[in-house]
Amino acid sequence: MTKSMMNLNLEMPDVLNPPFAARPRLSDLGRVHFVGIGGAGMSAVARLMLQAGVEVSGSDQRESAGLNALRAQGAKVTVPQAAQNVEGVQTVVVSTAIKADNPEMVAARELGLRIIHRSEALAAAMGDSQVIAVAGTHGKTTTSSMIAVMFDGLAQDPSFAVGSEIAGYGTNAHLGSTSETSWFVAEADESDGSFVRYLPQIAVVTNVEPDHLDFYGTAEKVYESFNRFVASMNDDGVLVTCADDAGAMDLARRSREAGVQVVTYGESAEADVQLLGSTSEGTVCSSNIRWDFELGGKSYQGATTLTLNIPGIHNQLNATAGFVCGLLAGSDPVEIVQALRKFTGTDRRFTLRGVANGVSVFDDYAHHPTEVQRALETGRTVAAGHNLYVMFQPHLFSRTQEFSREFAQALSLADRSYVLDIYPARELPIEGVTSHLITDAGYSEVKYAHSGHEAVELIAQQAQPGDIVMTVGAGDITSYGNALIEALATQEN
Repeated sequence: MTKSMMNLNLEMPDVLNPPFAARPRLSDLGRVHFVGIGGAGMSAVARLMLQAGVEVSGSDQRESAGLNALRAQGAKVTVPQAAQNVEGVQTVVVSTAIKADNPEMVAARELGLRIIHRSEALAAAMGDSQVIAVAGTHGKTTTSSMIAVMFDGLAQDPSFAVGSEIAGYGTNAHLGSTSETSWFVAEADESDGSFVRYLPQIAVVTNVEPDHLDFYGTAEKVYESFNRFVASMNDDGVLVTCADDAGAMDLARRSREAGVQVVTYGESAEADVQLLGSTSEGTVCSSNIRWDFELGGKSYQGATTLTLNIPGIHNQLNATAGFVCGLLAGSDPVEIVQALRKFTGTDRRFTLRGVANGVSVFDDYAHHPTEVQRALETGRTVAAGHNLYVMFQPHLFSRTQEFSREFAQALSLADRSYVLDIYPARELPIEGVTSHLITDAGYSEVKYAHSGHEAVELIAQQAQPGDIVMTVGAGDITSYGNALIEALATQEN
C-alpha cells in the first residue's frame, strides 16, 4: 500500500519518540511509575499493566476513590507528587498535561530514567493483539466502549482501554487475550497528536472537526493529524469512517487516493453501510442497516435491524461503526447486533444520576458544540414534551473563544440553559474571554449563572415532574448532580 500522498508533517510533543515505531514490549519497561495516575487515560493503562503482572507505582496531587481502587489492584500510589517517588523505577509514564518542572519529571531526567508518553505505554500493553483504534472529535469513548462490549458478547475476550467506565463492567480497562488473533479496542485521543502509536488493523474515525486548537493552532493541523493517524495503520489496515461528516469524508477521500482501504457508514446514500429509518424514543433507539461493499477481494452484502438500549440517533451511528468492525472481524451480522444490544452506556455519557420530585437528572461530558447539541437532542427525546433544563460549564478559554456562538446555539435547544464560569483545566485566562461570550450571543434561553449553586436553585424552583435536567461539561460540573437532586427533593416536601 502506498501512503505517500498522505501529508505527514506535524510537530509532536518532545516526549514522544518518532511515530510509527514498533510497539514497545512490556517486558522491557521494568517497574513503571505513572505521574498523574488518577487521570482517566493514565489509570486505564496502569490497570492494564497491573493485570499483566507489571510492578506499578504512581502519584497524584490529591486523593480520590480512583486512587484507592488502583491501590486495591496492587499499585503503590503516593500523594502528593514528589521527587523521591521515582526512586527505584525504570520507566516513567507522563501525559501532555504534566509540565516539565513537575518534581517527578525533573528527578526522572536527573536519574536518566526512561520517560514515555501515556500513548506509548498503552501501545506496550497491546502486546501482539490486532488493534481497533477509535478516534474522532467526539463519540470515541462511546464507540470504543460499544466495540469492546460487542466483542465481549461475541465471546472474543477482547482487551480494551477507553475514556470512561463502561456500564456493567465497573472499569474502563481490561486485559483479555493478547495473542496475534485477539482484538484490543483502544480509544485514540487526538488532543495532543499522540494517537499515532497504536499501529491499528482497523482505524475508526467518528468525525473530524477543529478542536484542541490550544495544541494544534489551526484547523489545518487538526486535519493533518488525522492523516497521520490513518497512515499509522498496518499496511493492510482499514479506515472505518462516517459518511455523514464532512471532515471524515474528506479524510476518506484523501485516504483512498493514498491507497488505503476505506469503509464508510452513515445515513448518507454514499455510505457503504447505510442507516435507514433511524428513530429514538424514550431510552431506546433503532435503525435498519443495509451494506454493500467489497474489501480485500471479499464481497459484503446484507441487511438487518439494530436496536440499542440507549437513546440518541447519534448512538446509532456509533454502533454502526462497531457493526462494521464486527463484519471485518468475520462475525455473523445477527450475532453482532445481538451483542451490541448489550451495551447500556458509559459513565458521564447521558448518565442518570437520580430522580427527585419526578425530575430526572442526567450528566454528560459533552464539551464541544457538536457534542453539546447531540446531548441536548437526546435530552429532548427523553423529556418527551416536558421541559429540559441545562447547567453547562465551558471547558478551556481557547475553546470558548473559538466556539462561543456555536455553544450558544446548541444550548438554545433547552428550555433554559445556565452557563457557569469557564473551567480552565490546563490553560491560563485569555483577556476578554468569559462565559458571557456564550450568554451574550443573542439566545434568550441561554443565561449566565454566577455560581453553580445559583443555577441549582433556579432550576429546582422551575422544574416540574416529568422534566429533565442535565449537567454538561468536561470540568467539575458533574459534582452538581447530587446538589440538584437534593434541591429538587426539597421542592417535593
